[in-house]
Amino acid sequence: MSLFDDDFYSTKMSPREAWRLPKRGPFGLGKLPRWAVPAGGGALAVIVLLALYSGGVGAGAAPEAVPAMAGWSAGAGGSGPGKAGASSFPAAGASSGAGEKQMSDTVVGAAAKVWPAVVSILGSGVAGAEGGKGPASGQGPMGMGSGVMFSRSGDKVRIVTNNHVVEGFSQLDVIMLTGEKRKATLLGRDQITDLAVLEIDGSGIKQLAEFGDSDSLQPGETAIAVGNPLGVGFAPTVTKGIISWPKQTIPVALGREGELDWEMEVIQTDAAINHGNSGGALLNLDGKVVGINTLKVAGSGVEGLGFAIPINQAKSVIELLIKDHKVKRPYIGVVTQNLQAFKGVDELKLPQDVKQGVLVIEASGPAKSAGLKGSDVIVELDGKAVDSTLSLRKYIYGAKKIGDKLAITYYRAGKKQTVTVTLEELKDR
Repeated sequence: MSLFDDDFYSTKMSPREAWRLPKRGPFGLGKLPRWAVPAGGGALAVIVLLALYSGGVGAGAAPEAVPAMAGWSAGAGGSGPGKAGASSFPAAGASSGAGEKQMSDTVVGAAAKVWPAVVSILGSGVAGAEGGKGPASGQGPMGMGSGVMFSRSGDKVRIVTNNHVVEGFSQLDVIMLTGEKRKATLLGRDQITDLAVLEIDGSGIKQLAEFGDSDSLQPGETAIAVGNPLGVGFAPTVTKGIISWPKQTIPVALGREGELDWEMEVIQTDAAINHGNSGGALLNLDGKVVGINTLKVAGSGVEGLGFAIPINQAKSVIELLIKDHKVKRPYIGVVTQNLQAFKGVDELKLPQDVKQGVLVIEASGPAKSAGLKGSDVIVELDGKAVDSTLSLRKYIYGAKKIGDKLAITYYRAGKKQTVTVTLEELKDR
């Protein structure tokens, strides 16, 4: 079944290349995403793409029990090396001689504008269990990530983070820089763009992050990553690098079997990003957020491959999540598999020249109403060739909207036919 939960496709076969965003694992960490690339001799060299939130606290552990790293102590005032309650960074505008010297550094000044607005996000309980509420905090899986406070709405403050940081949890808590914990409400989330928006009580919060312009980024430009790796005392860390490439496209697979089903446009950076940095900020030297950290590549011999969602791309999604609590998308209602990956092609009685297409495994909703059935092979949408589930999805999401008509050309038992489907809104399940 579709792992975007929209009945578009089925991941029956694994591809040779796949970026994988996390699904829940036994400790709330999720299945670590993987990138499989061809190696010598036809073997696959597997590189682990870190799901950039830390967890693994396990069942029975409460959020307060998240261990700090050796040499760090968590306290009400934040944390520092071997020092409970000490903040890891100087306050903006520090006036000591050392502070003035540090603040003259553009990286220090940029980080100081944002790090008070970066928070830790703790997820606990299992969403949907026991009447939708899940186990009480401390009785189920747990996860941890980062978030960025970016706007106010009345007495509330809104936080942007990654979908994979919050997905599957029944309770979400935010840990401020001071160590204070506040309960968070999930306003909306979107799996495809891997973004989510939370809301917390805004009393006493003075500093918010400012969004910059990710479209103006250039290769070689300084990049600063701010987040909460490994749950280190719930205080942010700052790492510096460069923008390796401002607009990198990576294929992603959210399915268990790894079939590619979407492409993400991301910022590639070599600024160090670790577990727990997911949802944190990628800054420019003006101290403005240009990206939301989401992925990295980790493995033997691999360094400096981190990725962030461009903030210009994220802005429109954030607005929809606040307004509609989700991103409304059309769907046709087919579970599919790439024809190239299907082993029983001869049984479909296709013409000899039909080598690519999208095999329908199951039809429901609009597709079923229009007459599509299992074993149909879709080859065109509105007269344009489609050769994979990925191309089908990109056309539907990029060129169509809810209520539009879609002409689907397909083969059934060797005969070419065309039906018209009225696209409906994808509903939550």
